[in-house]
Amino acid sequence: MRMKRIIMLSLAVAAMSVAPISSLAQWRPQKDFDDKYATELVKTGTKAPDFKLKTSEGKTLKLSSFKGKYVVLDFWASWCPDCRKDIPEVQRMYNKFHAKGVEFVGVSFDTNKDAWVNALKKYGIVYPQVSELKKMRESAVAQSFGVKWIPSMVLVNPKGEVELSTVLSYKMEKKLTELTASQNKPLARVRQDIIIEGSKGKLAAYLVKPEGLKEGEKAPLAILMHGFSGNKEGQMEALMADSLQKYGIGSIRFDFNGHGKSEGAFSEMTVPNEIEDAKKVYEYACSLPWVDASRIAIEGHSQGGVVTSMLAGELGAEKIKAVVLMAPAAVLREDAIRGNTMGAQYDPLDPPAEGVKLYGNLVLGANYIRTAFSLPIYETAAKYTGPACIVHGTADRVVPYTYGERYHKLWAGSELHILDMYDHGFSQNVYHAAELASEFIIKKLK
Repeated sequence: MRMKRIIMLSLAVAAMSVAPISSLAQWRPQKDFDDKYATELVKTGTKAPDFKLKTSEGKTLKLSSFKGKYVVLDFWASWCPDCRKDIPEVQRMYNKFHAKGVEFVGVSFDTNKDAWVNALKKYGIVYPQVSELKKMRESAVAQSFGVKWIPSMVLVNPKGEVELSTVLSYKMEKKLTELTASQNKPLARVRQDIIIEGSKGKLAAYLVKPEGLKEGEKAPLAILMHGFSGNKEGQMEALMADSLQKYGIGSIRFDFNGHGKSEGAFSEMTVPNEIEDAKKVYEYACSLPWVDASRIAIEGHSQGGVVTSMLAGELGAEKIKAVVLMAPAAVLREDAIRGNTMGAQYDPLDPPAEGVKLYGNLVLGANYIRTAFSLPIYETAAKYTGPACIVHGTADRVVPYTYGERYHKLWAGSELHILDMYDHGFSQNVYHAAELASEFIIKKLK
């Protein structure tokens, strides 16, 4: 697996040398490790091979004994560096999904029992573990499941069929989240379509009020902001709103000017007037009789993350209780300086009056370029001194994760979550990204 990372890093460097960092192509699905290293794993829909192996305690365990349940098979070894790196993620998944009826079984390719058992103790692994105490290439279970690389994971469904085979733990978590979603208690939808006056006209927004508020009772609220060319319908912010509502936290998510159903032209949109939009939304939130204005958090993805950081700097920790940045696109200033936004090239010192054509029918206005060219992103954000959380992926080719790291260094005491192999939109597992943001907001507002 270490060699795989070296190969992928080399490919990424090569790609960056021939293409602009923010080209549209980088938003499209990219090949991942499964395309190369999971090709021989048992296929989805096939019958999972049964096995009968000894556990670390010397007992016998049969895979077929779990029939009627979902079972995650985690193929690993204590001598494998990438397996050891994945252990915290697998344990987190176990803690999250075992309570929902999902079983986990570790299948080790250790040949030394003492090393295997000591690793289980060292890392506190409590779910069942089995092994033939043979090398992977000599293992019958590896042969039957087509395991050629570790760590690998296979999900077996209640019928004993393969539901998913992958070498990527985030894919397993995403699948389990989707399969167990029906177990979540449905929320009473108290979502309102509202209109807020913004910098360029009316802003279309969703207001989610916590259920069960008593008369005169106040609740915290989070303002959730989408990215460049996005809208309030985005899955990540919708997931956050649902999670926050469960904990008695309201939310507003809205379309920036020139986006979605809000008024204004996209060609007139700039980061500064999006900040003005956000201020108007903040003021609206504070005016709601049920909102505790001393407990307001703000979150933003991509360009919305830049807006969020600068809004936090302008309003200060006295007004903003917590901040979450999801893949913050502070690269937008460098894009403007070098005259290349989303792959569209232009003269940054003399941007065309008619704007710059992007993908689809979008036109980037000349004023966007002029304002972005000298935008004081970090200087403004530095004024915020409250709690902050930054989430970024190492496979983000639109905004390199180093921009997230810079925010982390800027804000002393901030949380930083660097998600291995996640892209700009966190498409590898948007549920996990949304969960990280929601949990931070809940922790700071409740």
